[in-house]
Amino acid sequence: MKIAVCIKQVVTREWQLRVNEAKTWIRDQDASFELNEPDAYALEEALRLKEKHGGEVVVCSAGPARATQVIREALARGADRAIHVEADALVSADAFTVAEALAVAIRDEQFDLVLTGLQSDDQGFAQTGVILAEHLGLSHATIVMDVQLDAGGLRVKRELEGGWFQWMTLPMPALLTIQSGINQLRYATLKGIMAAKKKEIRKVTPAAGEPAQRIVSVYFPEKGKKTQMISGSPAEAAKELVARLRDDARVI
Repeated sequence: MKIAVCIKQVVTREWQLRVNEAKTWIRDQDASFELNEPDAYALEEALRLKEKHGGEVVVCSAGPARATQVIREALARGADRAIHVEADALVSADAFTVAEALAVAIRDEQFDLVLTGLQSDDQGFAQTGVILAEHLGLSHATIVMDVQLDAGGLRVKRELEGGWFQWMTLPMPALLTIQSGINQLRYATLKGIMAAKKKEIRKVTPAAGEPAQRIVSVYFPEKGKKTQMISGSPAEAAKELVARLRDDARVI
């Protein structure tokens, strides 16, 4: 079975975020980076499927040159080779742009299964995987918590709201977006790190195009105190409170 895993490099959670001078994205020149957590679980699930059923795991990443860091990490964990869609503009690109770039890079590979993380830790739109499935013409399922190979297809467990789960079957080839916690992550071994240096990373340059979305402004939430005192008797205060909640705050 031939499996593609889409991964993303994101800023580490411990880093203190700073907005760039244009106020359109974060200032990442001095930031530290890591593998997007949901993507790490997608990679682990792909490696487990390979160990159980055989095949090949190919990691695919769309981002600047520094994304090689997480690509090498994925190769060290056990992926066989990689595809890097390299462009600086993909750092803050919208899900439509990223999905299109990945689709062009992997379409000719004819993968049996494509895995992505549920969402990225930076933008968190949870759209890239679904849009990629549409570009590739694949059946897909989201928020997947379990993956089983069935006769001629897949059987997957999806997480729903309110503590509910859903089992469903779908034909292959297919795309799944993986939920964090689906498995136990492995660490790269010294042997894996050394082997990763010799594994292939195919570079792909995406075609120039107009983004579907544009970030207008990025800013931190403004802090302010807007305490209002309500006087009068308990009955009068209660009546005034209800009026303000209904007319001003519009929460009732």
